[in-house]
Amino acid sequence: MATLPNPIPEKTIERLSEYRRTLLSCKKQGITHIYSHILAGMHGITAVQVRRDLMLIGFSSDTKKGYDVEVLIDYISSILDSEEPMNIAVLGMGHLGQAITRYFNGRRLKLKITAAFDIDPAKVGTVIDGIPCYHMQSFEQMVEELNLSMVVLSLPTTVAPQLVVPIINAGIKGVLNFTSTPLNFPQGIVVENYDITTLLEKVAYFVKEADLNA
Repeated sequence: MATLPNPIPEKTIERLSEYRRTLLSCKKQGITHIYSHILAGMHGITAVQVRRDLMLIGFSSDTKKGYDVEVLIDYISSILDSEEPMNIAVLGMGHLGQAITRYFNGRRLKLKITAAFDIDPAKVGTVIDGIPCYHMQSFEQMVEELNLSMVVLSLPTTVAPQLVVPIINAGIKGVLNFTSTPLNFPQGIVVENYDITTLLEKVAYFVKEADLNA
């Protein structure tokens, strides 16, 4: 794994993840090299931004053919991925939880959804999309048994705050929160609050403004 002297900015991490997905797609198409301005255009940013991001992680390429796609994928992976696989649990296996599980599993080798938790008797004790579903009452115990590092919250907004303490007690290190209630955790637990409603309203606002100014 590549080591860096300083923490990488959050936005750069997001772009690196996006670059890698694009590069993986290019690799599947048989593309072996790509110029910075081409990669930039595929993400709606400037070539300067792409080069700055890659310089920040210590990657450079002198080839006149552009960046070697496979080499760059491997380098970004050395930055983003942990040495050992990380196991993830989905808390709440309603429509959103099941959609997240179906979308995510099989895409990344180092990040894998291995368990789900719910309180619905129709789901508990079953296997949903290949993932065993446990009762929330056993959450703290199963985190240790299954070596879970991260959780994805896809349950009702009113329930989410009640899970903060169990998540802390269980030793979870990262939380991706898909509910519309922002959750705060103590230092040492990484949390990303992803409010779909707010994002949709943001998009709708700019669509409305574009229509008004057309």
